[in-house]
Amino acid sequence: MDAQLTIFESMGHLSRDMVAAAQANDWDRLSALESEVARFRDQLMSRPTETVRSEDVRSRKIALIRQMLADDREVRAHAEPWMEDLKALLSGQSRQKAVQNAYGVGSR
Repeated sequence: MDAQLTIFESMGHLSRDMVAAAQANDWDRLSALESEVARFRDQLMSRPTETVRSEDVRSRKIALIRQMLADDREVRAHAEPWMEDLKALLSGQSRQKAVQNAYGVGSR
């Protein structure tokens, strides 16, 4: 089997797992999966470019890349609202802390 295809297949499985983690709001799992995908990406980047001799392998790689892009859109659809909520929460805490500091509240 084509070595790059094996890596793409592994990344594709992880990508689907990332969607499931995002749908479940399991951000720790999502982060761990992102790290695994990054390791595979680094493996691909460190390998010399291989000439694809089989149209079937080429088509499969293209399909996997398209699926990973679709999975990425799905993950973002779940993660971006959560990140906005987190940003608002942190911003609110920062404002609260600034008010407390300004009025000397809680510093005793």
